[in-house]
Amino acid sequence: MFGIDRLNVPRSDVPAVTHVDYSARVQTVHRETNPRYHALLEAFKAKTGCPVIVNTSFNVRGEPIVCTPADALRCFMSTDIDCLAIGNCFLRKEAQDPALKREYADSFEPD
Repeated sequence: MFGIDRLNVPRSDVPAVTHVDYSARVQTVHRETNPRYHALLEAFKAKTGCPVIVNTSFNVRGEPIVCTPADALRCFMSTDIDCLAIGNCFLRKEAQDPALKREYADSFEPD
């Protein structure tokens, strides 16, 4: 197979993280060194049966990667993301001030 056809072949139980060459950038989390994140992974596994959370960059097209809580809120309010967790804070989009909503998609030509 060649090109896009290679992308359409299931490569693993978690295709979103499995490259076309069947490799992945796996990061492990240990209870001893990161108990909070480990507990989140365990709860996610118990709820979904999947012991993996995909970690990706947090930004929108044309914007730098989020570095601060203010950046995160601004990016969150410009996307279709439903919830945002930062430290001990958990925000639901529906509970936020609608005046904070921004539309980044209108600023860029589609790919």
